[in-house]
Amino acid sequence: MGARSKARKRAVDILFEADVRGEDAVTMLTERMGHPDLPPVREYTVTLVEGVTANRARIDELISQYAEGWTLARMPAVDRAVLRLGLYELLWADDVDDAVAIDEAVELARTLSTDNSPRFVNGVLDRIGRIAHRLRATR
Repeated sequence: MGARSKARKRAVDILFEADVRGEDAVTMLTERMGHPDLPPVREYTVTLVEGVTANRARIDELISQYAEGWTLARMPAVDRAVLRLGLYELLWADDVDDAVAIDEAVELARTLSTDNSPRFVNGVLDRIGRIAHRLRATR
């Protein structure tokens, strides 16, 4: 697993935990940075958690709009975290190709969630990816 893939996994872990606990992800991230009993937090993990948090309202709006037949509340919390991270990379991380953002999110879903999650995550991000150029123009 590459450095960015590890950073993505750690970001999903933090986003998931914050979501389940109803806490702020950036605050949780800050608490983990420099903690002697935890592995160091990579710079890209910080970028992802801060980026998702800063754009969460728009990210959740888009997920809700393009997740056919699903509400955010009904989705597994892991899938929400993976979709939020994937959508952040798709629309806000200019140094990540669209296909890479989608593939990495699908792989995280495959590793961390249910058997149906990779197909679900791929479907949502693919629908958004088709219009990503228009969405980036309005951010």
